[in-house]
Amino acid sequence: MIIAVIGHGYVGLVSAAVFADLGNTVWCVGRDPQKIARLNQGETLFYEPGLSELVKRNLAANRLNFTLDYAQAVKDARVVFICVGTPSSETGHADLTQVLKVAEKIGESIKNNAVVVCKSTVPVGTNRRVAEIINSVKKKNIKFFSASCPEFLREGTALSDTLHPDRIVIGADSEEAFKVLIEAHKPIDGKLVLTSIETAEMIKYTANSFLATKISFANAIAELCEKVGADVEKVMEGIGLDRRIGRRFLYPGVGYGGSCFPKDVKALIAIAEVHGYNFELLKEVEAINKQAVANFNNKIKKHLKSLKGKKIAVLGLAFKPDTDDMREAPSIKIINFLQKEGAEIFAYDPIAKETASRVLSNTHFCDDIFNCVENKDAAIFITEWNEFKQLDLLALKKKLKTPLVFDGRNIYDPEKMRKMGFTYYSVGRK
Repeated sequence: MIIAVIGHGYVGLVSAAVFADLGNTVWCVGRDPQKIARLNQGETLFYEPGLSELVKRNLAANRLNFTLDYAQAVKDARVVFICVGTPSSETGHADLTQVLKVAEKIGESIKNNAVVVCKSTVPVGTNRRVAEIINSVKKKNIKFFSASCPEFLREGTALSDTLHPDRIVIGADSEEAFKVLIEAHKPIDGKLVLTSIETAEMIKYTANSFLATKISFANAIAELCEKVGADVEKVMEGIGLDRRIGRRFLYPGVGYGGSCFPKDVKALIAIAEVHGYNFELLKEVEAINKQAVANFNNKIKKHLKSLKGKKIAVLGLAFKPDTDDMREAPSIKIINFLQKEGAEIFAYDPIAKETASRVLSNTHFCDDIFNCVENKDAAIFITEWNEFKQLDLLALKKKLKTPLVFDGRNIYDPEKMRKMGFTYYSVGRK
């Protein structure tokens, strides 16, 4: 099958590489000549485990192609996936500028009986708007089909999530669209959910907002646990063993970040407002997420009293492990707070140094964790990288000027840390 993928960001590049590896001929369209040139040389534009190898293999096999030319990519495509960004606007609504521009370009080049599919996360009604735009510019004798096929990949496990998803959601209103997309996804072992376009659009927002709600719920319980002297990790373990609840995403810390949860929660609140519903629950989810960072910052300031002139090691910058994504990363808010209070920041992340350097100013970036913590007044853990879980804690203690640790992801055992002589703060544990 010939497939066109519009966009080479996170969703677009992963989707293009996976569908090429499944034996399809895939054309991936971008708008930046320099980025397209880098991609054609096999250089991925962000970090994702296994992705670079997948791109290089399929480039070599001539199954994966990168281009600036819509006509070249779309003219013979059976499926056209729209995978461009939908960032939050100032009002919280999804900014559909890129999606709608892409729709017009697709309409100018589309072939007969192609299926145009939004994989981008878009509000209800967007696929209909895309179809209207394509209809307004396409040749009169061209027939096409619309569909929604939202993605559910997670950064750090994107390849596995694409090949082995929990479900494949296909929203369409024509048998032809269902037939073609079922065939395209045949090698992928997820449960098919076939539904209307509007329902498919809602499923993605609902899923991400619910997961964000679980994180905020865990953080709300963590705050209460600190006040009553309970251990939030044991509380979450206790309720997580209930099969009706489960433990996934019930991990307290410094809140959620990344490219999806913050913007999708905002977008669903905005969608609700347009339709006359005040989504107070999700507004509180947002508020709790902000408070989680504030609570953590307050612990640091309360203990150190004055941060002026203090040298602080910040360990972990990306919003989660196994990615270099700094979008809405809690580390940004924490570092900005520390710097505003007069602290000097030394930072280490095994992957995200380059992307972090674009968004963090006046920060010393280190290539080694022990160089980062040497002679520092405190160490702050923000991202739960595996190398931190196996860290030589005695060496950490020797390197620090003061054995003071603030753990924003509950990586370590509080009793063990105290027995080793650390002053140790975590989230939701006394």
